[in-house]
Amino acid sequence: MQNRITELFGIKYPIIQAGMIWTSGWRLASAVSNAGGLGLIGAGSMYPQVLREHIQKCQQATDKPFGVNVPMLYPDLDKLMEIIVELGVKIVFTSAGNPKTWTPYLQENGITVVHVVSSLKFALKSQEAGVDAIVAEGFEAGGHNGRDETTTLTLIPAVKEKIDIPVIAAGGIATGAAMLATMVLGADGVQVGSRFVASDEASSHPLFKQKVVEAGEGDTHLTLKELAPVRLIKNKFYNDVQQAYANGATKEDLISLLGRARAKRGIFEGDMEEGELEIGQVASLIKSIKPAATILNDMITEFEEAKKFIASL
Repeated sequence: MQNRITELFGIKYPIIQAGMIWTSGWRLASAVSNAGGLGLIGAGSMYPQVLREHIQKCQQATDKPFGVNVPMLYPDLDKLMEIIVELGVKIVFTSAGNPKTWTPYLQENGITVVHVVSSLKFALKSQEAGVDAIVAEGFEAGGHNGRDETTTLTLIPAVKEKIDIPVIAAGGIATGAAMLATMVLGADGVQVGSRFVASDEASSHPLFKQKVVEAGEGDTHLTLKELAPVRLIKNKFYNDVQQAYANGATKEDLISLLGRARAKRGIFEGDMEEGELEIGQVASLIKSIKPAATILNDMITEFEEAKKFIASL
């Protein structure tokens, strides 16, 4: 399955595993890369030395391409980027910031740069900044999200019409059929997050993985737009947020309620009541925890079956 994305990254399948905080360590990234996709280490939850260790372990675990996802709203960015360059990482996905800030530096050091956006406006700005590809992420996605609430099926064709560089679809993609649907709309590949949360190799807490598997339709909601929009599984913390809104909470009130390390508390440490449980709407379609390679292979099988079905219409 060769196209612009497989050629850009040197991978077998145009499937990218999202670099999610507290979930995407070297075990998950190397497993996806070894299976033919592109694994990403999620640097957002890592101190510089921790990122160094994960990159080095990933390099030992796979000889296939892998990358690092760097959300630009976290501290120590300069140190993270220096480590990425020093250790010879060849692919970086940036998000939650201005792509003009780091793209030239990374590309000067031989690194392919992809930026994550949630609107056509920022897709155009990213292309202008010179990135090599973009991830267009719809409202369905988990974790930090766009304020405009544009869905994936609306965003992809809008972006594809105006963008010349490769486009990777994200948000609500956990099956091969969804992968085919977004590619029919113009995507060159897909980025998959939530489905890989429920994998054996994900570093998230087993209780969180099980919570994802148990999630049903309507069990997630996009909230905290005044801070950074995030899609959460409904739990006590989520209910506390909604009560705060009902009480007329200010932005400062929400910051105080959120506190520090709320996502770590839920996703990594397993506090299912007080933790921030970030996941996409597609969690309602995830029914089991599997090895990452099995998830990827299942998606390819489903993709081929969906192509046959379309051909039969």
